[in-house]
Amino acid sequence: MTEQTGTYVVTHAEDDSAVVRDVETAQVLTLSSNPGLEVHDVLEATVAPDPPLEVSWQVVEVADRRSIDVIDSDLAPTTHSKELAAEADVGDLVTNERAGTGEIHVLSVPTADTEDTARDVIEDVETVARAARLEAVRVEVRRSPEDGVVSVRYLPD
Repeated sequence: MTEQTGTYVVTHAEDDSAVVRDVETAQVLTLSSNPGLEVHDVLEATVAPDPPLEVSWQVVEVADRRSIDVIDSDLAPTTHSKELAAEADVGDLVTNERAGTGEIHVLSVPTADTEDTARDVIEDVETVARAARLEAVRVEVRRSPEDGVVSVRYLPD
């Protein structure tokens, strides 16, 4: 194997090792050391396999490192988000670009499932991976149990 350069989200971190996942390919790599990484950190980095077996990896170079905050907001979805959800069938996901950069994802869910859906989004590592692909630094999860709406805002700052 050879070196790989990509964007990785940290899914597990201990003092002496870490696990990262490529946000584009979903490839999971175990790092043989931990250069100060924490869960949900995002790295733009080059990694290389450890010889001789090449089953673990090491970070060769870090071009950028950032953390992505996933915020469980107490704010309700915007009127626009509620309108998008009203046009969707229950279970559908609607994506909408924000003015400037970022995206808003709106989920139409059964009203009884709103809290569980919001919690699942907050805890899912894919939420952080998607934020990394969108170059967001903050994810804000809003919900309206009365309307069966969960909005996920991927924000640049």
